[in-house]
Amino acid sequence: MFNSANDIKALVAAINNCQDEESMINPLTAAQWEILAPYLTPTQLAASQVLFQQGTQERTLFFVESGSLSVHFEDEKQRIRLAIVGAGSIVGEGAFFSHQPRNATVQAVAGCRLWGLSSIRFTELCNRQPTVAVALAMAAGSVLAKRLGNRKRRVAAT
Repeated sequence: MFNSANDIKALVAAINNCQDEESMINPLTAAQWEILAPYLTPTQLAASQVLFQQGTQERTLFFVESGSLSVHFEDEKQRIRLAIVGAGSIVGEGAFFSHQPRNATVQAVAGCRLWGLSSIRFTELCNRQPTVAVALAMAAGSVLAKRLGNRKRRVAAT
């Protein structure tokens, strides 16, 4: 944890500047980001480092501040790249909402800075700041819906 929302200003800027068709529209005011900040955990990934593996049960939702991530599915024959997720987007929304295992592996293409919201911290946020939690859940849910609506990238909902 950290003491100030100043740490997440670059994340908010990345979300506001993201132009991807499946991007999350910023649902929060500056004051609400300050409320959310202590619930988020910063994570750094080096190039080629795996964020999570296909099949794992972990449910953290990740916000991408910088860098890019490869989302790929692994079957017994090959590894298939499904999508590249960049700054200002999210990853991990499928397991976050479904309580199901991750359906793809996510790996850093280049160095990345991410902010994680675990399911436990989200539950705390729901109890203490329900307005912020609902706005965030609706925004993440819209990304999930966009990804599921895109047949070519449907499995990229991690």
